Amino acid sequence: MHNAYDVLKERGFIAQCTHEDELRELMGREKVTFYMGYDPTADSLTAGHLLTLMAHAHLQKAGHRLITLMGTGTGMIGDPSDRTEMRGIMTKEKVAHHIACFKEQFARFVKYGENAAIMEENDWLLDLRLVDFMREYGIHFSVNKMLAAECYKSRLEDGLTAFEFTYMLMQAYDFLHLYRKHNCALQLGGTDQWGNIIAGVELIRRVEGKQAYGLTVNLLTTGSGQKMGKTAKGAVWLSAEKTPPYEFYQYWRNVEDSVVVRNLKRLTFLPLEEIAEMAKWQGAELNRAKDILAYEITKIVHGADEAEKAQSAAKALFAGGGDLENMPTTEIPRAEIAAGINVIEFLEKLSLITSRGEGRRLIQQGGVKINDAKIESHEHTVNESDFANNNTALVQKGKKIFHRAKLV
Repeated sequence: MHNAYDVLKERGFIAQCTHEDELRELMGREKVTFYMGYDPTADSLTAGHLLTLMAHAHLQKAGHRLITLMGTGTGMIGDPSDRTEMRGIMTKEKVAHHIACFKEQFARFVKYGENAAIMEENDWLLDLRLVDFMREYGIHFSVNKMLAAECYKSRLEDGLTAFEFTYMLMQAYDFLHLYRKHNCALQLGGTDQWGNIIAGVELIRRVEGKQAYGLTVNLLTTGSGQKMGKTAKGAVWLSAEKTPPYEFYQYWRNVEDSVVVRNLKRLTFLPLEEIAEMAKWQGAELNRAKDILAYEITKIVHGADEAEKAQSAAKALFAGGGDLENMPTTEIPRAEIAAGINVIEFLEKLSLITSRGEGRRLIQQGGVKINDAKIESHEHTVNESDFANNNTALVQKGKKIFHRAKLV
């Protein structure tokens, strides 16, 4: 079996690593316990989390032991990394609710239980006594080094509170706590976590006199280097309630040509040899690779049944086959349409626009169709005649977004 470090490197996960040669040798020699922390900033994980989740899955498959750390404590503060302003302070009840949602999603990627992964919550932070903590651990942190970290340096002009400044100390202490409790020797994180991870590695060295390791995973980006995972509606969520499986599938089906192979390597379990063959595909074959990418990611996140339904709906729209029943649908009371409704209001009911201004611009640019007929004016009226096909109307926004409206 391949060294797990080599697997991550070959698939394009690794961005930065401390003591790379030592860590690779360690992973080839013995089972390594590693952890990744997640602060419950929302009630669902997003597409951006997929890279670390997949890295977890590969490491676990290779026999290493994962600790998933839920930020019961750190979530009460909020990570300043990659932020231009302070995060909103959440109540304990909201933190607990978000963590419950996270746990349900993690179970799709990671096996927990005896001789498998461990789920922890860093509620030990809630019991720390400030003066005792600073006397024992604060003396090991250089403020000069902390201010040089990107997560803090980028905030100095806009303002950084002492409240947020403690975050690095909290995360470093998490690593030390897990090292002591579980012999956890490695922390994984996104590239924005590099400074926090280094702080934990250094704290373990200073307090325990032992070597620990840190590794960051590349961000999910477009061909031009911008973060992926956003649509006109906002974030692409792993929750089916927030981003339905069909919309999730379509997001990956519509990625740029230049990132298809990269995403196949990192976001699917397909063999690298198979992906290497796809890298040779051009034209229509490349579209087939996008179909495979969208299906495989949707299957991992939502299950095979939902992936097949999403693929079927996509074929119905774009290839003249498949089942329209599986595409996003909004039910509208017949009474709301009986007297006619303005097309802008209609688009709002379908959540296809975020403002009336956006709706007018779309129509002016020829970007709205109903039953394949282009809407020419923002004063257009939608009425029951548009639902002649089995009480349904097919609405198209731009080239790639389709939605079904159904009278009830």
